[in-house]
Amino acid sequence: MLRKEEIEHIGWLARIELSEAEKELFEKQLSSILDYFAVLDELDTEDVAPTYNVIGIKDVVRKDEPKEGLSQSEVLRNAPKKEKGYFKSPRML
Repeated sequence: MLRKEEIEHIGWLARIELSEAEKELFEKQLSSILDYFAVLDELDTEDVAPTYNVIGIKDVVRKDEPKEGLSQSEVLRNAPKKEKGYFKSPRML
């Protein structure tokens, strides 16, 4: 079971402020989730093949084949700001 200090630490990591009621609620809920994982850890999975993709999708990305790129004028055509053949952006400090 998770302790209150662990719930506070999780809240700190998430950068959220938790009320006392929320801490108690999350302590129970997260502990319940971790208890369920403990039950799953007890299962015998010796003869179960690892599942990498549960719905059987194959790689649907096209082959990476080189082709002619865009010209400079085509690339800059929709640029909101351009200067001397380059994209112009705000100065970053």
